[in-house]
Amino acid sequence: ANAAAFLLAFAVGLYVTFFLLRDGEMLGKAVVETLPLEPSVAQRIADRFVTVVRATIKGSGVVALVQGALGAATFAIVGVPAALLWGMLMAIAALLPAIGPAIIWGPVAIYLLAIGDVWQAIVVIISGVVVIGLADNILRPLLVGRDTGIPDWLVLVTTLGGINLLGLSGIVVGPLAGALFLTGWQILAEERHAARMNEISGD
Repeated sequence: ANAAAFLLAFAVGLYVTFFLLRDGEMLGKAVVETLPLEPSVAQRIADRFVTVVRATIKGSGVVALVQGALGAATFAIVGVPAALLWGMLMAIAALLPAIGPAIIWGPVAIYLLAIGDVWQAIVVIISGVVVIGLADNILRPLLVGRDTGIPDWLVLVTTLGGINLLGLSGIVVGPLAGALFLTGWQILAEERHAARMNEISGD
């Protein structure tokens, strides 16, 4: 039941993503026009929304490729056949937070232990936990934070929180919520500053 629900949610996510990519600009303009905010403020929030979504999707793709490459290199070092194919599977699994690359390297490590290749299994486990596992926590905040201006630590915290609460969609929704909060806070601070300056000039 859980697997069916996950596959359904994943399929719906892909379906929605397709139409957002195709009709995103038109939908964005419609949303901006209907927001009960000043046009400049609404446009600023919309621009922030688009920036964060694009940066998060791009960052997820880069992280998945890096994790797949690291996995393929690890398997090649320990002599696992078809290392490149396994790396490609790890890259795909890296896009799914509920699964992750461990679904690939974990069983391989167990198999190596079962056939007596102890040091190879240890290398795979260490690489999987330390190198491949930490690549996501290190690269994603750097990539998303660089493009969006969000602090690295906030990207990491909101991404992990989003995944914990929402699963796959939390990869985007988490950083997006953090970015929109910061944008709203910044706009509020600017409005207050402008109001104070007007009061001073009026006096």
